[in-house]
Amino acid sequence: MNKSETPVDAEQHINYIFQLLEEQGKGDYLGESISQLEHCLQAAYFASQEVDDSEAIIAALLHDIGQFLPRSEIRNSAAGEKMIDAASKGNVGRQGHDIIGQRWLLLHGWPQRVASLVGAHVTSKRPEYLSSLSDASKASLRMQGGPFTPEEVQAFEKNPDYKEMVRLRLWDDRAKVVGLKTLPLSYYKPMAKSVLEQSQRSIPARVE
Repeated sequence: MNKSETPVDAEQHINYIFQLLEEQGKGDYLGESISQLEHCLQAAYFASQEVDDSEAIIAALLHDIGQFLPRSEIRNSAAGEKMIDAASKGNVGRQGHDIIGQRWLLLHGWPQRVASLVGAHVTSKRPEYLSSLSDASKASLRMQGGPFTPEEVQAFEKNPDYKEMVRLRLWDDRAKVVGLKTLPLSYYKPMAKSVLEQSQRSIPARVE
């Protein structure tokens, strides 16, 4: 975990996140015909269909957490000013929400891998699937700098988790299906709590 992390009570923190998803997720998802919450649940659903990996599934569920966080929550975090700057540069959705989400998750004790997957779901804009994006995703992609150059692809692929990052982007792009039946949000709460608690247990005890 990062030295700037804020110790949290896992159960209270998970309850807070899931309440945010429930309450803030009722609005439309970036011009698509589904809600923000439906989009997150579909991303987690597609992840669970392809991988047996709790961290990847929870990262898919929380990939847009930076969209849900209130500005007061961002401002009160240790990296608040930088995250506010990232959130205020004009957007299709909240621009910089990937980095906002990544930093916020790290600050609250989530595994580095979960935070990195969340933080890379915008960056993972590979040319191979550009043609499959919806109009809203293409508009978002333009705001985020467009597809990678060959040099950027090479740099990106040096990350050991790059394949999972691309998978998350693909789950994100697919998660716009009107009427798709998914598992309820409550299904993921024990999984999320387990992922967070395991991360907390991995921290060496501090010597006073």
